[in-house]
Amino acid sequence: MFGLAIHGGAGTLPRAEAGAGRDLKYRAGLAAALDAGFALLQAGGSSLDAVTRAVAVLEDDPLFNAGRGSVFTADGHNELDASIMDGGTLRAGAVCGVTHIRNPIELARTVLEHSEYVMLSGAGAEEFALSRGFALVPNRYFHTPERLRQLERIRDGDKGLSALTISHVGTVGAVALDAGGRLAAATSTGGMTGKRYNRIGDSPIIGAGTYADDRSCAVSATGHGEIFIRAAVAHDICSRMRFGGRALNEAVREVVLEELVALGGEGGVIAIDPRGDIAMEFNSEGMFRASRRAGEAAHIAIYRPE
Repeated sequence: MFGLAIHGGAGTLPRAEAGAGRDLKYRAGLAAALDAGFALLQAGGSSLDAVTRAVAVLEDDPLFNAGRGSVFTADGHNELDASIMDGGTLRAGAVCGVTHIRNPIELARTVLEHSEYVMLSGAGAEEFALSRGFALVPNRYFHTPERLRQLERIRDGDKGLSALTISHVGTVGAVALDAGGRLAAATSTGGMTGKRYNRIGDSPIIGAGTYADDRSCAVSATGHGEIFIRAAVAHDICSRMRFGGRALNEAVREVVLEELVALGGEGGVIAIDPRGDIAMEFNSEGMFRASRRAGEAAHIAIYRPE
């Protein structure tokens, strides 16, 4: 058995604003990323390769809040975060606050494989990237007109729009189980619209937004980053399985629908266990999500139920 699940963010995307055409574009973007990652698994590739590829495809799609199409900070530029974890070795790599890296997930993977550290930030992360042969891109590469309009609405004090909610629609992630029984998780984001002070959310933090352990499961989270950090969401789910004897669905539902709700946190997670069982749970209006297991058809959804 092998399988892959991906997400493109959780939060509020009113059906009236989505529209049929926009809805189809998001689903096509999810399908492209799912197909790219799943093809590697079908060919015998590793779970790390699959999650890296799936997330990179989503980073290149301007519809999602990661890579090109990332949201703007309060002063009008883009700061990107990403992390990845290998469930077999518990090795991990993360970058945060990078501004010139086209695919932050690929740099996080390079940190995992070629650095003595787990997390690098800002200019230091980009110095490391140059030492490993990465080409930097201008910050304007990440700009899109729609994200700029979102920032302008925030600046204008639009009462019907929150910086937190609008940024939810886009953070991306993937979890995978390969044919060798190895788990991996990866997450990438542009953060929160209008963020200040080099704010960092849960996406690059191992144990909060990303975690993988072959003894339990692999998790990628999306939502209210501050709450996900405080609740150590990804690690909590793994721990409930490993030490509490919970099944994957039980652990995920307890954390997303009980722990997060109690703290006022909105969002969701995707997770996969060593048997190939997949859970995709959220407490928000919707979560862009897709999954596929060996011998089965792909499942793509935004709202509940689908």
